[in-house]
Amino acid sequence: MPEKILIIEDEKPISDILRYGLKKAGYDVYAAYRGAEGFQMLLEIRPDLLILDWMLPDIDGVDICRMVTEQVNVPIIMLTAKGSIDDKLAGLSAGADDYITKPFDLREVILRVQAILRRMDRVQKNAEEPEKYAGGVRLYRAEHRVASHGETVTLTPKEYELLIYLLDNPKRAFTRDQLLEHVWGYDYAGDTRTVDIHIQRLRKKLGLSDHLVTVYGVGYRYSPEGDGRQQQKEQ
Repeated sequence: MPEKILIIEDEKPISDILRYGLKKAGYDVYAAYRGAEGFQMLLEIRPDLLILDWMLPDIDGVDICRMVTEQVNVPIIMLTAKGSIDDKLAGLSAGADDYITKPFDLREVILRVQAILRRMDRVQKNAEEPEKYAGGVRLYRAEHRVASHGETVTLTPKEYELLIYLLDNPKRAFTRDQLLEHVWGYDYAGDTRTVDIHIQRLRKKLGLSDHLVTVYGVGYRYSPEGDGRQQQKEQ
């Protein structure tokens, strides 16, 4: 079955270009031109990926991004005409997995879509591995689910991938560039602060401040035993 992609973009010429390119690449493509309409469509069709415009006439794209990540586990690419790194980081903080700045090259969009869907496919193929435990957190790969102290915690696809990568490589320190390369992919053009934002969100959501350790001057590592010094340095 072809993978489904939903586009929420109010500029019809841009939406039409995206639909044409993605359909030609072999995907089932759906389109909405307003935020509320698109969000309802997303809940109905459950796409494999969402392409979301930042500026919509009824609901801000960042607000929709937050709404989506609270209810649906779907990767999100944000389209934005805003070029500042702060604007892009705001979208990533809201739960987006990637962003593309307008005007864009259609070939780049298709490559970004393919890269994200390949990574999602790899995660799903690893679903037969046994659950893992980390600082009170249980990872149920077969269910694509994470729980903290018995309560299921909603993670964005990129948070989930980053958590798995760190858990699979305990005690190993990674630079931010290495994490971008392994989790986001070679073709990701974002800032390394993206990694910091995702680590902070994982610590907050899962209570892993003592296990997702900052290696000063290097990056981050997962410590199964915990590191009490981490909490002291962050206070």
